[in-house]
Amino acid sequence: MNLSKIVLTAAALALSPVAAYAIDISGAGATFPYPIYAKWADAYKKETGNGLNYQSIGSGGGIKQIKAKTVTFGATDAPLPGKELDESGLAQFPAVMGAIVPVVNLEGIKPGELTLDGPTVANIYLGAIKSWDDPAIAKLNPNTKLPKQAIVPVRRSDGSGTTYNFAYYLAEISPEWKSKVGVSTALQWPVGIGAKGNEGVAGNVAQTKGSIGYVEYAYAKQNKLIHTKMINKAGKTVEPNATTFQAAAANADWKSVPGYGVILANQPGDQSWPMTAATWILLYKKPEKAAETAEALKFFAWSYAKGDKMAEELDYVPMPDNVVNDILKMWSADVKDGSGKPLYSPTN
Repeated sequence: MNLSKIVLTAAALALSPVAAYAIDISGAGATFPYPIYAKWADAYKKETGNGLNYQSIGSGGGIKQIKAKTVTFGATDAPLPGKELDESGLAQFPAVMGAIVPVVNLEGIKPGELTLDGPTVANIYLGAIKSWDDPAIAKLNPNTKLPKQAIVPVRRSDGSGTTYNFAYYLAEISPEWKSKVGVSTALQWPVGIGAKGNEGVAGNVAQTKGSIGYVEYAYAKQNKLIHTKMINKAGKTVEPNATTFQAAAANADWKSVPGYGVILANQPGDQSWPMTAATWILLYKKPEKAAETAEALKFFAWSYAKGDKMAEELDYVPMPDNVVNDILKMWSADVKDGSGKPLYSPTN
């Protein structure tokens, strides 16, 4: 299966009756949420059969395509700031939350057996830590036999919201990373092998002995990769799982940032996974193709209403009900057709 471009299918939820017939909609962007978008769309198809063509090309590509108006919606793990949203006439809202995990290819190491912390991960990607038996790694893993093997960092080569969130976390805990590399969807990496998409990083790690990469957790599970534990902001060692992802997400104040653009990296709390992240949808407030945008809203309204269990099965974290209610109100107030009629009504 080609995971970089695949036709997803979708059906409809009660919405403003812009069109009474099936309309295929198109989206492009983040690879981070691809597994859950595919699962939602599969179930959605079984209800009514409307189509969604989603290209899993990376957040940078999704932002470019929505701004070029070649897709109905863009998807990004790096939220656009309020000023850029206003200038572009875009609405932005979070679809779901998930988590980034370090994954390794080390013979004899089982999933969750190796523990890393933020400074150590930063130094690996800065090129300062070059071997798996480095004293910094050994100190975190006193009971683990570490191989004298070169570390092969694998990182994204494309514009990536996963990279943005990963770099944001590293900048929070490493002054050297912040000053030398910084935070962006595309970085000047000091070291490493580039790969396209979460799919590409997962594939490279699976094939490369001694490697380390960072991927959305669903990709780690699907590819049976060896994830590590992490030491969080509270100094606690935590496993990547629904409990630790939800603990990090619980601290978010979504209305504090325009477009709900809250970054969940390095949240406080004993149980918080340090690289938790959200993913956002971008669409036009006054779209040229109103019927297609209305259909896109139907898809996401359905995912909020009926997609929580499917999200949890893939270890994503659904958006809280109060946030969803606020998003639906925003759609009603801000997303309109050419005559000024809302494309969504929460009362439908």
